[in-house]
Amino acid sequence: MLTESQSIKCWAEDDRPREKVMLKGKSALSDAELIAILLGSGTRTKSAVDLGQEILSACENDLYRLGKFSIADFKKFNGIGDAKAISLIAALELGRRRKDQDVKLPEKITSSKSAYQVLKPYFQDLEHEEFRVLALSRSNRIVGAPILISKGGRNETIADGKIIFKELLDRKASACILCHNHPSGNRKPSEPDIRLTKNLKQFGKLIDFNILDHLIITDSGYYSFSDEGVMP
Repeated sequence: MLTESQSIKCWAEDDRPREKVMLKGKSALSDAELIAILLGSGTRTKSAVDLGQEILSACENDLYRLGKFSIADFKKFNGIGDAKAISLIAALELGRRRKDQDVKLPEKITSSKSAYQVLKPYFQDLEHEEFRVLALSRSNRIVGAPILISKGGRNETIADGKIIFKELLDRKASACILCHNHPSGNRKPSEPDIRLTKNLKQFGKLIDFNILDHLIITDSGYYSFSDEGVMP
């Protein structure tokens, strides 16, 4: 049973998360206290702050890992149902979108880093592989949003060259950057990754279409075929 001394309502006013925001500002709150505000309440045996700390402990206090939690993941904690889980998911998604908007995206691709800035938001926090292509003009200006070619499982997705070139030519692109993610966090290209890149590059040459690079994206960074000198 939650004792009187454990209840948030019995804490000093400046120790309660909501009151603490009013008195000291949002930056004064710990991650657990911020989660407590989203939860609104705890359980009979745990305060909302204790429950917030339990959630953080489950992801080893790593907010990137927390951002990958699903509704089902949050509902594993005693005291969290659909409503609270959805509130947490919504707050994390708003934070992700705000972070994406903080970066001014380039209109023209000048390096693998500038391509990564454009492509990263489309792959962040995914638990499955996706393959996309960034269509470019002859002067490397971006032609629309990255095109989704395929979705797969955690370790593989199938990219069909016929679909890739059809989508690019339909957009009147003259060049592109290939891109897919590795949810495992391993940036190293697999043999199928290398083979696909080689085949697409060779076909592109036949129709005067330039494939500039292939990026493999993880939550912590990226691998560039071009930068590593392995672009066919």
